[in-house]
Amino acid sequence: MRRVVDTNVPIVANGRSDGPNAPTIDCRLASVSFLNKLLKNGKILLDQAGEIQEEYRTYLNPRGEPGVGDRFYLTILQSGVDKVERINLEKRADGEFCDLPQPVIDAGFDPSDRKFAALAGKEGVPIVNSTDSDWAEDLVVLNENGIKVVFLCGEDPNDWFE
Repeated sequence: MRRVVDTNVPIVANGRSDGPNAPTIDCRLASVSFLNKLLKNGKILLDQAGEIQEEYRTYLNPRGEPGVGDRFYLTILQSGVDKVERINLEKRADGEFCDLPQPVIDAGFDPSDRKFAALAGKEGVPIVNSTDSDWAEDLVVLNENGIKVVFLCGEDPNDWFE
């Protein structure tokens, strides 16, 4: 199992929110369960330039504790080739990712999430999301352009928070 993981997944697994509300316990448990499975049997995909890792660094503890999301980040820092795969993502002259389909850009998809979408699309693997509504709001254009999203907490943002 190879996956691209949006930053909100380890944040939710840690018991924190990336928004104004607390995720439901079911949402948190789904995030913890997914990360545990990925760390045990999967491979985390990152961009070679380090943009995804840099975003993780902003929200997660590099000591790997106290949460499952922090342990996920520590695994990335240890960069074991059996757990982490770094993929080159080229950029165009305008700064957009070459592997991000133009209709996704034209739809106004969140610029901070484009690195995840470009990587998932290039590698043909799903992006995993817990509580970032951008993935739900632009799901049609993402799917139409070969970018699949796995929603750990369901596709309806109204179900994500207490």
